[in-house]
Amino acid sequence: MIRERDVKQRFSKKSRYLFGWYSCTWGTALMVALPVLSVFYLALFPKENIWGHLAETVLPVYITTTLALMLGVGALSIATGVCGAWLVTMCRFPGRRIFEWALLLPFAVPAYVIAYVYTDLLEYSGAVQIFLRELFGWQTARDYWFPDIRTLGGAILMLAMVLYPYIYLLARASFLEQSTTIHDASRTLGCTPWQSFYRVSLPIARPAIAVGLSLVSMETINDFGTVDYFAVKSMSAGIYDTWLNMSNLGGAAQIASMMMIFVVILISLERLARTKQRQFHSSDRFKTLTGYRLSGWRAWGATLLCGLPVVTGFVIPVWILAGYALSNLDQLWTSNFITHASHSFLLSSCAALLTIVVALLLAYSKRLHKTQSLKIAAQFSSLGYAMPGAVLAIGVIIPLAAFDNFIDALMEEFFNLSTGLLLSGTAFAVVFAYVVRFLAVSVGSVESSLNKITESMDMASRSLGHSPLQTLTKVHLPLIKGGILTAALVVFVDCMKELPATLILRPFNYDTLATYVYQYASDEMLEACSLAALLIVLVGIIPVILLSRTISATRESN
Repeated sequence: MIRERDVKQRFSKKSRYLFGWYSCTWGTALMVALPVLSVFYLALFPKENIWGHLAETVLPVYITTTLALMLGVGALSIATGVCGAWLVTMCRFPGRRIFEWALLLPFAVPAYVIAYVYTDLLEYSGAVQIFLRELFGWQTARDYWFPDIRTLGGAILMLAMVLYPYIYLLARASFLEQSTTIHDASRTLGCTPWQSFYRVSLPIARPAIAVGLSLVSMETINDFGTVDYFAVKSMSAGIYDTWLNMSNLGGAAQIASMMMIFVVILISLERLARTKQRQFHSSDRFKTLTGYRLSGWRAWGATLLCGLPVVTGFVIPVWILAGYALSNLDQLWTSNFITHASHSFLLSSCAALLTIVVALLLAYSKRLHKTQSLKIAAQFSSLGYAMPGAVLAIGVIIPLAAFDNFIDALMEEFFNLSTGLLLSGTAFAVVFAYVVRFLAVSVGSVESSLNKITESMDMASRSLGHSPLQTLTKVHLPLIKGGILTAALVVFVDCMKELPATLILRPFNYDTLATYVYQYASDEMLEACSLAALLIVLVGIIPVILLSRTISATRESN
């Protein structure tokens, strides 16, 4: 009788234990899915349906412009990223060691910052055109032709300058992982280095390039600062215009649902590209990689090709911003700047901490209970990273506003007291959006670190009487602190740079560095926000260093 009672108690305790893990994991998954479901619900049941009007007027322009933007940015990013990755991996030329990490530096510059810098540099009153007029004696704009940067082509160029590192990073990692035997075999069959690249290396790296291209395309869709500043009518700008200028949240949700369809198509195409290829590494995977030694004009041509994106995408913007900041430091270092910087650091730190906590919960629950249900929940929780910032802002504001209205009506009815906005229009909404959007980054890093710990250590800890929670805190956390720190830094920097969601969800008179730069630069006052823009760029260098060290450690090359 005692044994039967003990068995029932243990079974009840285990059931409560499993229910707790499942509840937390699926609760997190539903929290991330809530903004997506909210967008589609409002798109299907808007208060004022203007879908017909949108379809007849602006929607075709938004779609075609967004497609053109994606194609242009994707093509330029592939050309720059793949070319740079192949040269620094397989060729030997002056400056190669520097370009291995320097080609990642434009990744630290937000697209809207580089757009402001080059507009200030290339416009009629900018330094370039002033120099040309003085050099050739031109008096007015009618005396010469100069390309207008505030066009669709200019937006494509600006975005490609800072987004190609996605493709460079993954393509280089793929080239480093390839077997030297395959390349040697292609050379013995008479292939030139170019033919070996085109026929062997490029097809093998195609899945990695497809992943990078999908990330570039999603970041292109997400961009708001550049397209708004250049007056490019993309879907992201259309959401902002429909919601805030036309005061129609339902119409904005309908455009947002179209953007989500674009994202789903991109993810599906990327996975299809990967599933059609299977790759196996040979035993010489970790042998030192010997490349092609270039000489003469080829060597200096490779140096020029690798140096051009670094100079245009990082050196020139940082040089200009640093010049503005140093010359106006006494006017820029004010209490307002410190307040905006503290807002950015506070919001980003809170979001980084919360994403780490949630990521540990998701990753550890999968480790403890290898069930299909928890795997699906964890994958569902990564959905937010695929949501553009403008879409996410709508998805967040809808449920939070509904909650605020419900509580306010309840308090009015029973206590004759108005509670106002409790969640929407507060810093909580911004942090919630950050957590939903960047949770996938933390989950990937934490899960990767946990997978490197053998399960025998869990069993040893449990045999010593430790609970799963004690095992996590005393065994796993000290071992994966490197992965946790990396994830926290990457999320922190991503939050610092995030503009669309912050711009829409922030409280009134509550600016971050990103919104501060956007407001002043939009008013042609780049000098006034140069210090803030420079700080965003400098903070963004941190994950660049981490990424460079990670891919360089995968294989030695001479």
